[in-house]
Amino acid sequence: MDNNFSGPVTVFHGFLLPEEAIPVGYVALIDAYQLPAPFPRLKMAIGSKHRILKSTEWHLLTPRHRPEETLMGHLEFALKYEGIDLCILKKLFEVIDRRTIETIILDTITGSYSRRIWFLYEWLMGTFLDIPDIKKGNYVLVVNPKQQVTIEGERSKRHRVVNNLLGTPDFCPMIRKTEELEEVLMIDLKGKALQVISDIPKDVVARAAAFLLLKDSKASFSIENESPSHDRIQRWGNALREAGKSPLSKEELIRLQHIVIGSRGFVKIGFRDDGGFIGEHDRETGTPIVEHISARYEDIDSLISGLIAYNNRVFHQIDPIVAAAAIAFGFVIIHPFSDGNGRIHRYLIHHILAKYGYNPPGMIFPISSAMLLRIEEYASVLKNYSQSILPFIRWEPTEDHNVRVLNSTIDYYRYFDATPYAEFLYHCVQQTIEQDLPKETQFLMNYDRFRETVQDSVEMPDSMVFLLYSFISQNEGKLSKRAREKEFLQLTTEEIEHFEAVYNRLFIADTVE
Repeated sequence: MDNNFSGPVTVFHGFLLPEEAIPVGYVALIDAYQLPAPFPRLKMAIGSKHRILKSTEWHLLTPRHRPEETLMGHLEFALKYEGIDLCILKKLFEVIDRRTIETIILDTITGSYSRRIWFLYEWLMGTFLDIPDIKKGNYVLVVNPKQQVTIEGERSKRHRVVNNLLGTPDFCPMIRKTEELEEVLMIDLKGKALQVISDIPKDVVARAAAFLLLKDSKASFSIENESPSHDRIQRWGNALREAGKSPLSKEELIRLQHIVIGSRGFVKIGFRDDGGFIGEHDRETGTPIVEHISARYEDIDSLISGLIAYNNRVFHQIDPIVAAAAIAFGFVIIHPFSDGNGRIHRYLIHHILAKYGYNPPGMIFPISSAMLLRIEEYASVLKNYSQSILPFIRWEPTEDHNVRVLNSTIDYYRYFDATPYAEFLYHCVQQTIEQDLPKETQFLMNYDRFRETVQDSVEMPDSMVFLLYSFISQNEGKLSKRAREKEFLQLTTEEIEHFEAVYNRLFIADTVE
């Protein structure tokens, strides 16, 4: 098999390289062993020139970086330059004879890469290789913390490695430390949020929190193209208010689904006992037109158990937004319920941020409204991974126009690259803290000044002040002739002009600035 690695190419499995180069590392292993695994987001190759070249999809290194054209050569290269891709490694280990793995490990048993491969094989496959425990030597990290997000981890005496993987074999998405992610992780958004509200009266902060909660609740339903009743929005808002207070568990997820769905009799409450997909149906035949295939229902219990274990394992060990991205997007990829997955996925973001104490006390960031404003990017982030695993999922339509998965697919939901989700979520949180929160608190303070000005001049109840504000704002800073002659007939021309001037100073001038 070692002779099956590709030579120089300009197009590799439909991917255009920046120039002719030799694919190496994970892409070479996928190609040589025909692995049923999606290609990495950033693919590696060896160029013919002595300079490093990066494009959106390819990273070309120089001829001196070229690995040996062997299984071990490409494995070492992948671990050294690309980090850990658990899905590719799992699929590779499934097709390689265990004696081959034992041989290449024993050849360099004291080497750091051999020990890491040895640990990963036994961790992923759930079986021991016929290799005796190492009795001495320094410990090496399984995951390079310069390449990917890690936890402190624990020692494996057998392999003399530190298992700093984020999760367990049941669920372990990885996050790469890209330039984009490193940049946003340098921003102290939590500190910025606290700074925004530090000089604002507590009652204004409380009112802003209530509005942002309502805004997020409405947006979460809007993303699903639903127009729910006020009662359903209120119940969901009440659930969001409690985010972070109850431990994440299977029972808690089912409770949340019940809140989302309500008493609609056509939807099963609880985890699916059949197939699931996202997409449409052919209008004539009813055949599913698939965009995403959910995890097999037989795998849901294991996957959700793994997701909960991942949540507990990374708690206060990694950045809260990174943790929220891996867990919340992992949940929606699994899609364990017949309905309600999207809103619970967004709830999990609130839950984790609240659990970490990331939000100011009593406040929920309107993450869903930020996602709604970025709906195309949100859809693209979700779709990209779904599309990458579809070629490896064999399925057939059922009589009730659902899907039945015919092969083992659990690894695609356990082991994925959560980096794009973390990057996207960080930008959403950044928008809520740098734009939504200051904008809402400033509006409330301006409105209070407007209301006080009006009520200092005339006796007017709060409801009428709000009506006056609404009429002026709807008419570009002027009170309409109809409103002057009807609702506000008792106001003098001087009073109206004064209130218009105050409105324009507080709201129009502030917007222009």
